[in-house]
Amino acid sequence: MSTRAFNEAPEADASLQQVITDEQAQFFLDNGYLVIRNVVRKEELRRLQEQTLQIVEKGLAGQPEDSDYLYRIRTNGEKVYWRTEYIIDKCEANKVLLGHPFILQTVEKLQGANFIPTWDSLVVKAPNNAASVPWHRDAAVPVGCQDPRPIFNVDFYLDDADERSCLWVIPGSHSWPASEAQERCSRPGFEMGDAVPVPMKAGDVILHNIQLLHGSPEGEGNAMRRTVYYEFRAGEIEAQHGPHTMAYLPLKQRILQDCISRRQQCDYIEGEKAFVYKPTGALPVSGNEAPESYRVLHEKYWRE
Repeated sequence: MSTRAFNEAPEADASLQQVITDEQAQFFLDNGYLVIRNVVRKEELRRLQEQTLQIVEKGLAGQPEDSDYLYRIRTNGEKVYWRTEYIIDKCEANKVLLGHPFILQTVEKLQGANFIPTWDSLVVKAPNNAASVPWHRDAAVPVGCQDPRPIFNVDFYLDDADERSCLWVIPGSHSWPASEAQERCSRPGFEMGDAVPVPMKAGDVILHNIQLLHGSPEGEGNAMRRTVYYEFRAGEIEAQHGPHTMAYLPLKQRILQDCISRRQQCDYIEGEKAFVYKPTGALPVSGNEAPESYRVLHEKYWRE
C-alpha cells in the first residue's frame, strides 16, 4: 500500500482539469488522501502569502489573550506558535479562496450538493522553530453515522514543503478501527516505517480524510510552511449527527455563498467559471443576506 501510495499515486492537476476524475476520487476513498497540483497560482497565491504573513508575525509575537492563536511545546520545552483559527474571518484572500471552483466541484463530487464548510485554520511551521505534530486523527466520524461519504480537510499549501516539513500520512489508516489507530498513535517518537511523505509546492493541495493518521516531524532546518485547512462535511451528516446544531448550517451556507460571490468580483481572479452552490431537499440556502460574521464559534453551536 505505502509503496504504491508514494510512487504511483494518481495526482490531480487543477491547471489541466475542472474536477478530480473518478480514478482520483477512488484513490482518495481507498487511501484517505489525494494530492492536487496547481490549485492556487500567481496573484492569488501572492495575496494569500502576504495576508497570512501578517497573521504569522502576530502569532510569533505571542498572543496569550487571543484564543484563536494556539501554541505547542517543542521537545526542548520551548513554546512555539502553531496555529490560528477562523482564518476566513481574518483575511480577505481566504474568503476568496473558499470560493475556489475546482475545490468546490471536487467537494460536491465527494459529498453531494448539500456540503457545508466547517472548520477553517492556518497551521504554521516557522523556520527552525517548529514543533512536531504527533500522529493523530483530526476527528472521529459521528457516533452512529453510516453514511459512506467522507468528511475531509482541504489543505492549501502556501509554501513549498520538503521532507523536513511536509505532511506524513499512513495510507488507508482512515479505515482502521479506533483501537488500532490509538495503538499506532501511542508509539513513542515519530515512527515513519509504515508512512509516506507528501512533499508539496506552494499552491498545491492535499485532501485528507479526518480519520487518516497523519503528522509531521519537528524538522530542524525547515523553511517557512503555511497551510490553510478548510474542512467540509455533507450537510445531511451534519444535520443528522452533528456535532453542530441545525442553526449552524445556514450560517455557514451564507458564508460560502458570500465567498463565492467575492471570488466572482475579485480583481485578481480571471478566466474561471464560478461554482454554483445549489443545496437541495431539506437543506436549501435561506435567503441571500450577507453573513453577520465570518467567525461562527463552534462551541456556541455544539449539540448537548
